[in-house]
Amino acid sequence: MPRTDLTPPPPLRTPFSPLPSGPDGSGLVAEIEAYLASLPAPARALVPYVCPYGTALRPWHIGHPLPRATLLDRVLRRPARPVPVSAADHLRLASRYIGAAGWLQGAMWDAGGRVCLLGAQAAVLAHGYGTPGTVRIARVQLMEVLHATGRPVNSPDEYNDRPTTREVDVHQLLDRAAARAGRLGL
Repeated sequence: MPRTDLTPPPPLRTPFSPLPSGPDGSGLVAEIEAYLASLPAPARALVPYVCPYGTALRPWHIGHPLPRATLLDRVLRRPARPVPVSAADHLRLASRYIGAAGWLQGAMWDAGGRVCLLGAQAAVLAHGYGTPGTVRIARVQLMEVLHATGRPVNSPDEYNDRPTTREVDVHQLLDRAAARAGRLGL
């Protein structure tokens, strides 16, 4: 049967024929894409899942129960009894509170919620963790660590407000004092 269209047939391609050349290079791109599609999928390395939206916020008091008002507390309209914590736990909670709320110098707290060392200890106490006696023991441990490390000051608050003190220094002080209180069983 005679051929009626006048366009030439496409050239037959052999594995050794030259690549089509043109201004857009579409033949080359198509050939590369076909080759890549024919390759087996690479084995994926197992890595831990990381959420692209960040991590979930954890409360600063995690690991310690919330203060719960008993029926008698509710009837008498009084606050719940404080959760008993050791001086070491109080110092760790103060460090976590500073980490969650932010650190401040020159005032106990500000409108943004940031606190200094004393403000963090007061906040932990106000949230129902420990007693004023626990806070006194914790402050003694802070003073012991400050003097033992060659930083003689009149109070931990004076150390907090020094211009050379950074937030990391306060966390380190709280951690060392908590470790010391834990070793002493306080």
